[in-house]
Amino acid sequence: MVRWFLVIFIAVIVFSAALPWLEKLGIGRLPGDLRFRLFGKTLFLPFASTVLLSLLALLLARLL
Repeated sequence: MVRWFLVIFIAVIVFSAALPWLEKLGIGRLPGDLRFRLFGKTLFLPFASTVLLSLLALLLARLL
């Protein structure tokens, strides 16, 4: 379970860094993606997008 938590945590960090490019594709606007404004900064937690992209990567890995 700790391994999955670590994988999801790293995926959230990677997708947060890639957010400007992913927003052009519509990723980041799914229900479950949280966006907060604190002290003039935007904090974005793309939980639903992370799960969706992880499932797509899993399906792609299984097909190859």
